[in-house]
Amino acid sequence: MSRDRRLRHRLMIVWFGIVQIVVALIAMVVCIVEYARKRGPNDYTLGVTLLVGVLLIVQVVIGIVQPGAGNPAEGDPLEFWMYLIVATLIPFGAAFWALVDRRRSANLVLVVVNFAIAIMLYRMLVIWG
Repeated sequence: MSRDRRLRHRLMIVWFGIVQIVVALIAMVVCIVEYARKRGPNDYTLGVTLLVGVLLIVQVVIGIVQPGAGNPAEGDPLEFWMYLIVATLIPFGAAFWALVDRRRSANLVLVVVNFAIAIMLYRMLVIWG
């Protein structure tokens, strides 16, 4: 594979990772705003958190396809997959918990979850290359 084509594959991973980080940070801000407005978990906070989860599922598919397309992880693949599996499970678990515990403080949990996922996504980008 030519150097130019490999660079384009890497850029695809980078731009999608950056989109995921931005969405996770926006989700964090939405949850902070709803907490400040003294509201419990609602369609906005749960929706953006689940959007983060759906983007992580897309990242799982990308992580499976990319090595076959000539773009393997440069770092430790086991570390990358552990981050990705845990990050994918967290938003769904947190959203379920927020549905069960409808208190206002559940939004703070969603804030922490979305921020943690943004950090984990950054780390995954570093591991990938």
